[in-house]
Amino acid sequence: MKSPINLDQVDYSNTENSSVGSWSVYLLRCADNSLYCGITTNLKKRLRQHNGELVGGAKYTKTRQPCELAYCETYDNRSDASKREYEIKQLSKQAKERLILDAIAV
Repeated sequence: MKSPINLDQVDYSNTENSSVGSWSVYLLRCADNSLYCGITTNLKKRLRQHNGELVGGAKYTKTRQPCELAYCETYDNRSDASKREYEIKQLSKQAKERLILDAIAV
């Protein structure tokens, strides 16, 4: 498992081509304080989609805007990112909050 990255150091310039570049596993904090987990190769674009600026956001986030990035990890391939996304989705909200707090403390 890769270590979490500092949110201030998130590289928003990831390529849009999913066969090249790194994959991001991310947690968004929605307006209702819920958390949404997903993966992408272009974090900046995906955040804009979730916030309704571009077409393609998740149904879950459409009614919970605005959403902001709360946590992010990077992986070299989709398989590893998808496995980590599944792991994070299995965590309780309290455990996800701890993950976010631990990343901020780094």
